[in-house]
Amino acid sequence: MTSSPEAAFERDRAANDESVAPVPLPRSWRRTVGAYVQLTKPRVLELLLVSTVPVMFLAAQGMPNLWLVLATVVGGSMSAGAAAAFNMYVDRDIDAEMRRTENRPLVTGVISPRAALIFAWTLAVMQGVWFLAFTNVLTAALSTFAIFFYAVVYTIWLKRRTEQNIVWGGIAGCFPVLIGWSAVTNSLSWEAAILFVLIFLWTPPHYWPLSIKYAADYDHTAVPMLGATRSSMQVGLQVVLYAWATVVCSLLLVPVGGMGIVYSASAIVFGGWFIYESHRMYVMAVRAAAGEEEGTEARPMRVFHASITYLTLLFLGIAIDPLLPF
Repeated sequence: MTSSPEAAFERDRAANDESVAPVPLPRSWRRTVGAYVQLTKPRVLELLLVSTVPVMFLAAQGMPNLWLVLATVVGGSMSAGAAAAFNMYVDRDIDAEMRRTENRPLVTGVISPRAALIFAWTLAVMQGVWFLAFTNVLTAALSTFAIFFYAVVYTIWLKRRTEQNIVWGGIAGCFPVLIGWSAVTNSLSWEAAILFVLIFLWTPPHYWPLSIKYAADYDHTAVPMLGATRSSMQVGLQVVLYAWATVVCSLLLVPVGGMGIVYSASAIVFGGWFIYESHRMYVMAVRAAAGEEEGTEARPMRVFHASITYLTLLFLGIAIDPLLPF
C-alpha cells in the first residue's frame, strides 16, 4: 500500500525533527562569539598589529613602555575591528555572491545587520575613548580617521567604482604605523612617513594577486578589482612595479632613520625575494598568454603569501634593529 504525498511529507518532517537535537546554549554562545570575532577580520588584524608594534620600538629607539604597547594593541584592535565590521555591513550584498566571503556572519545570518552595525559603532567609540585615556589626542584622531577612511572612502566610495580601489583604499591600512609612532612620541616624523608610504606601495602587490585568484567572484559581483578587469599579464606587470617601489622605499629608512645592519639586511634580502616572486608571477603569466606554459593559477597566491612573509620579516627587523648596539 503506497502512502500519500502528504503522509510521506509528515513522516519525513517527524523524522527530521527527531534526528536534529536542540543546540545546547553554551555551543550557541560560542558560535555567536566566534561570529563577532569573524566580523573583525582577525587575519587582517594580525597584519595591522605586525606593522604597529615594531614601529613603537623604532620610535622609542629601544624598548618602549610595555603597558603603552599593550594599550596601543588593544586600541588598534578595536579600531581595525570597527573598520572591518563597517565593511562587512556595507558589503553584505556582494559577500553573499562570492565564494570567498559566503560564510561571513552577515551572510549566514548568525549576526543580523543591525547587530553588526551596533557592534561596529560601539568599537569605533570605544577605541577613541581608549586612545584618549591611555595615549594622546593625536593617536586617537589618527585611529578614528583610519576607520572613516576604510569604511567610507574605500568601502562606500571607491570599491565599487574604480579598479584602482585597493591602491587608494589601502591608505587606511597605512595608519597603524602612524598610530604606533604617535603613541610613543605624540608626534609624527619622516621615519613614520616613509613607513606609511611603504605600506601604501606594498598593498597593491599584496592584494592584486588575490584578486586574480578570485577574479570570477569580483566579475560576478561587478566589483572592478584589477585582477578581474585586466589580464594576469597586465596585473603581473603592475605587481612587479609596485614590488620594486616598495623595496626601494624600504631602503630609504636606512639613511633617514639611521637603521643598522639587521634592518638593512632584512630590507635587501627579503625585499629581493619579494621582487623575485613578483617577477616569476609575471613571467609565468606572459608564458601562459603565449600558450607556452600551463598551470599558472597557483602562482598569484604564492606572491600573496610571500608579500605577507616579506612584510612580517621586514618589520621584525625594524623591531630588532633599535635594540642592538650596532
